[in-house]
Amino acid sequence: MTESAANKPENGEGCYRSANGLKPGQNGCVKHHYLYQQRQKKYCYPEDQVHHVACNGGMYKRPFNESFEETPMIVAVLTYMGYGILTLFGYLRDFMREWKIEKCHIARERDEQKDFVPLYQDFENFYTRNLYMRIRDSWNRPICSVPGAKFDLVERVSHDYNWTFKYTGKVVKDVINMGSYNYLGFAENTGICADAAADVTTKYGVGVASTRQEMGNLDRHEDLEKLVAKFLGVESAMAFGMGFATNSMNIPALAGKGCLILSDELNHASLVLGARLSGSTIRVFKHNNMQSLEKLLRDAIVHGQPRTHRPWKKILILVEGIYSMEGSIVRLPEVIALKKKYKAYLYLDEAHSIGALGPSGRGVVDYFGLDPKDVDIMMGTFTKSFGAAGGYIGGRKELIDYLRSHSHSAVYATSMSPPVVEQIITSMKCIMGEDGTTIGRDRVQQLAENTTYFRRKLQEMGFIIYGNSDSPVVPMMLYMPAKIGAFGREMLKRNIGVVVVGFPATPIIESRARFCVSAAHTKEMLDTALNVISEVGDLLQLKYSRHGLIPLLDRPFETTYEENED
Repeated sequence: MTESAANKPENGEGCYRSANGLKPGQNGCVKHHYLYQQRQKKYCYPEDQVHHVACNGGMYKRPFNESFEETPMIVAVLTYMGYGILTLFGYLRDFMREWKIEKCHIARERDEQKDFVPLYQDFENFYTRNLYMRIRDSWNRPICSVPGAKFDLVERVSHDYNWTFKYTGKVVKDVINMGSYNYLGFAENTGICADAAADVTTKYGVGVASTRQEMGNLDRHEDLEKLVAKFLGVESAMAFGMGFATNSMNIPALAGKGCLILSDELNHASLVLGARLSGSTIRVFKHNNMQSLEKLLRDAIVHGQPRTHRPWKKILILVEGIYSMEGSIVRLPEVIALKKKYKAYLYLDEAHSIGALGPSGRGVVDYFGLDPKDVDIMMGTFTKSFGAAGGYIGGRKELIDYLRSHSHSAVYATSMSPPVVEQIITSMKCIMGEDGTTIGRDRVQQLAENTTYFRRKLQEMGFIIYGNSDSPVVPMMLYMPAKIGAFGREMLKRNIGVVVVGFPATPIIESRARFCVSAAHTKEMLDTALNVISEVGDLLQLKYSRHGLIPLLDRPFETTYEENED
């Protein structure tokens, strides 16, 4: 892409000024960013390694602050050592189980079936048996209340090292919820949304017992789709009963053999599955790296399909609005510019960004002040900001009409439950202000304020925080495998519910706790959570930050799935 005037060297020596809100280094230049090269010139100092910020200043109407701090070397080494020791002990315990020295709790083939082809490969469960099982108590905890700003948790214990659990009959009350995707606080059992859902349940019942194409097309379904189209600013929209299936079942209807899908390496599993099911050739570009994406686009147009070198039938770019494990926001202005330049199609997954970003809560398109018509397929879910279930796809009327008859999710899936539909309609009208109140606008603003406050405080405490400064998804790095379970347990002891994530959901040395900020959180709740996080951080020695920030484009990642050239 051509450089804008805002990013041209200003000092005559090939040095770029600060942009995106990043602080300048020596000589007022930004360091630690990917090396900018032109075909005839290289702008850098050999000793200083001054790097250019990927900003394209003319495309962004607001600061775009997104950086990642480098993993301290000693922490990386100790993390690898920890996994190595756990793996060695895992093989030792498997040996002991094989010789009946240690009791084996895992599912095994019957003796009379030993000579059959195994139903599963034993090594695939090695991680589950010997690593995951040690910290299994950190996941699948049952709650017994509305997952709002606080929730009640059913207490459970294990007497066989997390292989099985028993309930004690006690309930842990008023646990501060820092893990649910309840961005705007609409997951509640009181208020206008809950009342509207209850009224619709009385009128329509809970189930529909049919597909949309048969006897399951209710008037409220039609109302929902018209409202979604209006909310997004597109011609038409279609709703689906499951967010995961919205991706996995619709991408195969949009692309097939002879098509090329360019997918961000950190895309959600639903996008990955949909791409694979489509039969298209899949190529992966580095996360949010526009140079990597442009190279793939250019190569695709120049070389065409493998072996035959015929032009691709279509090229589809798959990206997310907010990446749920990184807290990063897609560089949408640059993606749209590349999409237009190379005549590709853009599929935008706004599962986490719709409702949570933008001055009016209309997602990442609203956040950047872009035209919704520049995005060919706008996908999102109702499971986060709207406190409901299901997903949608919006775009041109021809696209939606095509999906109504060609999408497996539309043709074969049961219709959305009426109270779920009503929850979405009511919450969306609140966000749009069509309910006659400012509840929705106030919640969008409160979420932005809570996000800024929570992120800033964690960074001031010395934790390594990933992602964009405006993202309500806040990953805090834990790194070492033993600290994954320890952090979750210590936080719960202090009545804070958190989500911890490790390999294989993240790179092996990048285990983390993922906080989700909500508009329902009061400042007192956030302060309580921050104090506890700081206390546990000191206990487990989690304050790794040295303030040596590395931007998104320099950060090495492993590809989440391989290319398919056939």
